[in-house]
Amino acid sequence: MIRKTIENFNLNQISASGQCFRMNRQSSGKYTLIAGANYLELEQHEKECIFHCDEEEFENFWKDYFDLEENYPAYIKKINPDDTYLISAADFGKGIRILRQDLWEMIVSFLISQQNNIVRIRRCIQNICDRYGEEKITSKGEVYYAFPKPEALADLEEDALKACNLGYRSKYVVRAAKSVVSGETDLEYIRRLPYERAKEELLKLFGVGEKVADCICLFALHHLQAFPVDTHINQALEMHYKKGFPKRRYEGCQGVMQQYIFYYELNKEKQQSEKA
Repeated sequence: MIRKTIENFNLNQISASGQCFRMNRQSSGKYTLIAGANYLELEQHEKECIFHCDEEEFENFWKDYFDLEENYPAYIKKINPDDTYLISAADFGKGIRILRQDLWEMIVSFLISQQNNIVRIRRCIQNICDRYGEEKITSKGEVYYAFPKPEALADLEEDALKACNLGYRSKYVVRAAKSVVSGETDLEYIRRLPYERAKEELLKLFGVGEKVADCICLFALHHLQAFPVDTHINQALEMHYKKGFPKRRYEGCQGVMQQYIFYYELNKEKQQSEKA
């Protein structure tokens, strides 16, 4: 068990920020998380976080996964003091971290995310993990399933994942798996590339467009200059940045600002729907 007091770190905000889909709230302040084949139970009480793992696992995997060594207050200090909208968004979601996630898992996750909402994305990913992921056992003897490897999906018929509720996205995922297994798409090569070249390679995958490529670059490759634009971000840009978002000012952390805006817009929408 590892106890840490961490500034600008909020498990609830991270789990609801639309970047990871296998982190689930169990009870007040308690969560379970599956990342690839790794399982973690964790909890947070104000600024104190408890990671239910040993120090070696924390140091070798989870510390990096949660981006704990990055200085997020420094990012927030970069915000233009005249930009009251972004100041509000950053204050609202200041506990978000850009997670360092597995490239293959993010390719599949964001192929599934297209024209989809977070609840359905979670369900789709759970379905494919339960059906095609390797069975694992927690330290408590509970069964969970790792994220399926490309080899587990590459021999499927293109419509096979419709049974997991992926709909038309099934062919995107199956073709991506075939591309990786055949060597046409080299994940290790992509991991080593700078942002623009990595994005170019990802755009070669069937079903991957600009937004999905940027999500993968941001949440798997940690290219913080990636700025994914979806409906929520578009609405914010049209209302608050008619001349375009000032990316040059936030060089090297545009993706962090994108997450603050996305989380803010997503939750404003929820609040409005609850009031309606």
